[in-house]
Amino acid sequence: MSPLRLCVPGEKLCSVDDCRAGTGVYQRHGYIYSSLAGYVLKKNEGEELPVISVVRETEAQLLPDVGAIVTCKVTGINSRFAKVHILYVGSTPLKDRFRGTIRKEDVRESEKDKVDIHKSFRPGDIVLAKVISLGDVQSTYLLTTAENELGVVVAHSEAGAQMIPISWREMQCPQTNAKEFRKVARVQPEYLEA
Repeated sequence: MSPLRLCVPGEKLCSVDDCRAGTGVYQRHGYIYSSLAGYVLKKNEGEELPVISVVRETEAQLLPDVGAIVTCKVTGINSRFAKVHILYVGSTPLKDRFRGTIRKEDVRESEKDKVDIHKSFRPGDIVLAKVISLGDVQSTYLLTTAENELGVVVAHSEAGAQMIPISWREMQCPQTNAKEFRKVARVQPEYLEA
């Protein structure tokens, strides 16, 4: 990470040949410009071009990054994807609300063509996911649950009770014993509170 510098909206930050656009910036005519007044962040991600972003405050430097495990809440679903709001990166709550999308093909590793989003997520579910692509000002983060440790961690039944996972693809209501399909996460010990 490079040292922080202040910028204003519309300020030219760099050429698209030097960096990739992150959050708080936009591209126009081969250059990347700030869309916010704030601090410029430049992160190197291995061999690729560094990602340049602009954040409003130094405390808000924590952004969902490629490869990060995020906790999110499902806000809507359709036949092709689930829309989510990202709430945490790792165990750190975010100050700002970031939107994400889990596409049908990113729900699980095998039998991607047989995935039914409606049998994987429901609005209100809390999901562990991994960031696979950065968003920008107009779009959302692209997320995946295609690992055993990722998927729904908290869900409520139609009766309003918190459901209990009974397999990797089903949860059960403790009140009514009704079973509902979900892409259930195998929660790792470090995410469980004692």
